[in-house]
Order: sequence, then structure tokens, then C-alpha cells
Amino acid sequence: MRFFFMTIKQRYSFLINYFLEHAPEAETELLYDNPFQLLVAVILSAQCTDKRVNITTPFIFAKYPDAKTMSKATIKQLFALIKSVSFPNNKAKHLAGMSKLLMEKYNGEVPMIVEQLIELPGVGRKTANVVTSVIDEQPNMAVDTHVFRVSARIGLTIGAKTPNATEKQLIKHFPTELVYKAHNWLILHGRYTCVARKPKCAECGLKTICKYFKKNELVSLIGQK
Repeated sequence: MRFFFMTIKQRYSFLINYFLEHAPEAETELLYDNPFQLLVAVILSAQCTDKRVNITTPFIFAKYPDAKTMSKATIKQLFALIKSVSFPNNKAKHLAGMSKLLMEKYNGEVPMIVEQLIELPGVGRKTANVVTSVIDEQPNMAVDTHVFRVSARIGLTIGAKTPNATEKQLIKHFPTELVYKAHNWLILHGRYTCVARKPKCAECGLKTICKYFKKNELVSLIGQK
């Protein structure tokens, strides 16, 4: 398959086949026991590593395993448990407000509808997409910095300047039944291989279809002449 004559359909097909072979069971690295706990973990993960969140959440869930118990906690009590994550003041307020609203509107249950989720404090479209795709395997694509970067580098998106634009293009080209898996494929690939500063192109199984790799390979060849 020659790179310069590859269609977008061929690029997606190669990537899908690669990950179905090498990462068929790709899952979120956040630890949780129920939808509420995943929602808490995703809220905490904003601009914070999953590793740090996973260190923090066991202490939270030991005291507040569900919306009912957390809705009775004060912001000060929540802050004390999450102060090691980024922006703990805002996130403590979000957790308090989110759990209270869940009790008031949904009897403590996490709704599996994106439009309802984004009405909760601290929950944006990305968070709602993560929760619904992980828990319910809905074809929702959460675009974080990893997904945004990897999609642009490989060439899965063209001219997408925002997460929403990236989401629309990815949803258009991935088969509906694979969108929830594709979300994790791209995140994990960006986290461990296609990293921000020094992507590990030498060990990447996607370099034969990657626009970023081919561009830098061409620059290197020109520089050697």
C-alpha cells in the first residue's frame, strides 16, 4: 500500500485491522466498580493523569461509593480527599454538585444520555462521551488531547481545529460498532507510543500509514542530500 495514493478509507481500514489484532480488548485505565465511580474518575481526570486519579479514587470510594453517600459530603470533605489531583477546589465543587443533582433528578443513577449528563456540574461533552461509551458501548467519541493529536498526526482527520470537529470526522469514518473501542485505541496509542514531544515512531505499527512519520521521513531524506 503506497502512502501517497492512500485514501482515507484505506487509512482507517489499516488502523482498524491493526488494533483489532494487537489491542482487541482495549479499555479505559481508570479504575471503577460502577457507573457513578467512573463518572467521578473521569471528572477528576481532567488535566490530570489516570495514574494519579487511580491513586486518589480508592480513598474517595471507600467513604463515598455512590451518589447517595457523596451527596451528603461537604466540599471541604471532598477537597481533603482529592487535593493531590489538579484543580481540587473546582473538582470538589463539581463532585458535590454532581452527586446532589443525581439524587434530585435521577434517584442516584447515572443517566446514559449525553444531553442529560452534560447538565451535571463538571461534566462536559468529553466526559459524557467517555461514560456512555465505556459503560454502555454507545458510539460516542471522546476527544481528549491524545485523540486530537494522534488523529491529526496519522491523518484520520483533515483540517480539524477543534475537538468537536475531530469528533465528527472520526465518527463519520469508524464503523458504528467500533467507535467505543476506537476511543480507547487512540487514547492508549497517544499515551504510550504517539506521545506529544517525542513520538516513538520506530516502534509504531502504524507508521506506514502515518502522515507525520512520512513527512519527517521525507524531510530527513532531503536533509541527507
